[in-house]
Amino acid sequence: MKKNLKSTLTILFSIVTYFGYSQIVSINKNADIKLFREIPNLHPVKKSRKDTVAKKKKSFKPSIQVGSIVHMFASYQQNGFGPGGNRETTGNDPDGWSKDFNLYRARVLVGGKLSKNGSFFLETDLPSIVGRGSGDSKNVKVSPIILDAQYEHTFGNHMVIAGLQLISHNRNGLQGAAGLMANDFTYFQYPYNLFADQPLQGNFGRDLGINSRGFFLDDKLEYRFGIFTGRNTGEFVNDDPALRYVGRLAYNFFDAEKDYYYAGTKLGSGKTLALAGGFDLQGTYQNFGLDLFLDIPAGAAGSITANAAFSAITGGTDTTGTSFATLIPKQTTQFLELGYYFNKSKLQPWIRYEKQGIDADGLVQTGGIPVDAFNDLNTVTVLGGGLNYWFAGYNTNIRLSYTTWKQENSLGDSQTQGQVWLQTQFFIF
Repeated sequence: MKKNLKSTLTILFSIVTYFGYSQIVSINKNADIKLFREIPNLHPVKKSRKDTVAKKKKSFKPSIQVGSIVHMFASYQQNGFGPGGNRETTGNDPDGWSKDFNLYRARVLVGGKLSKNGSFFLETDLPSIVGRGSGDSKNVKVSPIILDAQYEHTFGNHMVIAGLQLISHNRNGLQGAAGLMANDFTYFQYPYNLFADQPLQGNFGRDLGINSRGFFLDDKLEYRFGIFTGRNTGEFVNDDPALRYVGRLAYNFFDAEKDYYYAGTKLGSGKTLALAGGFDLQGTYQNFGLDLFLDIPAGAAGSITANAAFSAITGGTDTTGTSFATLIPKQTTQFLELGYYFNKSKLQPWIRYEKQGIDADGLVQTGGIPVDAFNDLNTVTVLGGGLNYWFAGYNTNIRLSYTTWKQENSLGDSQTQGQVWLQTQFFIF
């Protein structure tokens, strides 16, 4: 009986996977994936003879496309895990484990062509997780928010994007949610820019402004430069008025990358080696970084993915209380992801390392806490790894991961909490 049931379930899973994937491929053939920022184009950009031949003019027709991306997960984690976690040593059981089932992302994407050279992108998301709560509460009804709302106009090989959009000086901060290699984004890719109550007053890494982007040298050299509202600096006289300036320069040694949001892994498609540097500035706040991305075939079995970044955040040079840089301590952030994708099995094991090293510049950045104690309390090391099953590529996949969060508690003792995360993703358009 058990053997027959197992065989039946295996056959049903194979049928659903095959026909589900076939339907997705059929839909995708009629879609322009460039309109959906979240998903990368897996086909390498290559020059062809057709690019030099004048094409017959076709009458333009406005179009619109709708899609959705959903992340759901089950977790088993210690109570003190993550930013703001409870790392006290008495009375609250910081080493205890809790179980959760959550709806993490439920995004609706709308993209369309308005003219031959003009397009728009609109995306919603949930402002908080459905399912997880505090105490006796539980989030069961969450109203969506506008995540992205932007217009893009192309001028040959150059683009101008205006509106609410994802911004970052590094690659990891510009990855799309559907193309991540790990189960989620890194903890320090949106430094102080994730929520409205943080120093840069962001919207899940988004900001309002105008951004330019383009390519030179056979599309191998990419530039991005934008001007954004950033933080409302009216209360800080040394930063008023101050706009936020974000830019990066990237060079691709092999295949060109034309995606607006980068891929965290290419799933064995193409050959990528990209080196880049960028900046994020407002008032006396300064953030500079370098990043490297590698995704190439490695042996007959599959391909390797490596993603690394380093940023130095000065926290500004004015710590007298007249600059919002006092809200951001001086620090460095480090990030490394390594993974290997097996072509036949569609499995991908991966590991991740992150560190946020705090080096505050004086008591004004520590709220009066002794500098050394503040630095020790807020320096964080994250280690993790997992296994992905890309049985339908970006469209549908499963990810299992284990991550540790290491940080000192208020008594100066180092604590390490863990998290097990099983997540499923589906992306349809």
